[in-house]
Amino acid sequence: MKDLAFLGIICEDMGNSLYLPILKHLNMKYYIVDAFTDQPFGGNPAGVVLLDGDTFPNEELMLKVAAELRYSETAFVRILSQKEYHVRYFTPKAEVELCGHATIATFSLLYQMQLAKGECLCHTLAGDLRIEVGEKVMMQMAAPRIVGIIPEAEEIYHAIGVKDYQPMLPVQIAYSGLPDIMIPLRDVSMLQSLKPDMEAITAITRKYEAVSFHVFAIAGDGYTAHVRDFAPLYDIPEESATGTANAALTHYLQQNGCIPPSGDFSFLQGEAMGRPSIVSTRVATEGIIYVGGTATIVAQGELKV
Repeated sequence: MKDLAFLGIICEDMGNSLYLPILKHLNMKYYIVDAFTDQPFGGNPAGVVLLDGDTFPNEELMLKVAAELRYSETAFVRILSQKEYHVRYFTPKAEVELCGHATIATFSLLYQMQLAKGECLCHTLAGDLRIEVGEKVMMQMAAPRIVGIIPEAEEIYHAIGVKDYQPMLPVQIAYSGLPDIMIPLRDVSMLQSLKPDMEAITAITRKYEAVSFHVFAIAGDGYTAHVRDFAPLYDIPEESATGTANAALTHYLQQNGCIPPSGDFSFLQGEAMGRPSIVSTRVATEGIIYVGGTATIVAQGELKV
């Protein structure tokens, strides 16, 4: 009961004092925000919970709220000032260090509510991040790196329904806040016809201590790549826009000579789900990666817990 507050009243009954507790619920304002789109019901939806007070609720309660909202991630936000924020992220199953699309959703919401603007600081478990807040939100990602190479990738391709395929690029685990397995395919047609085996993907991501399969194809059609992202280990069969994974993919493509060392890039995700999303990334000359886009508020309410 440590997330519930009690009030009491004293009643007189037959000369005896009675203490009657009155249960007071915590009220949490929540919002549903579609990130990486300017249209409702596009992009990637996230829950955003704005908190009052000096501390976060306990982890069990935040996990229950995330499960109740049923989105791939829910951000819990403490506003420290109009330039400084503390955000924690929960899937329906576990807390994660960082979530790109939930961060874009959060700061787009704060901007629309006139609670954030310009360069802001966001404290997360993945580190302190710089966020550029305006009509478009761009967030600085954690320092990217390649954290693993998977030389024998046959089981990975079998898990997405692809057999007898020899990729031209390596299968690697890339990190920009979270570790994701980068899986290249020949073309967009192959990407859109995948038949993922969720049990196999779960086992493989657990084996490599990764979050997702981030599968991509380069088409030369104005987008840097078309992508699909599968994270069943965290109860996310497929995600329509993934900021951290596309930041990691940007670094992977740089390291493998597919894109220049700095510039602006864009990734089209969510096509197979009917929720097309455009994830923008930018690489500064010093190698810092930013990821971002626009977002749309589609619902709001109040949780009484």
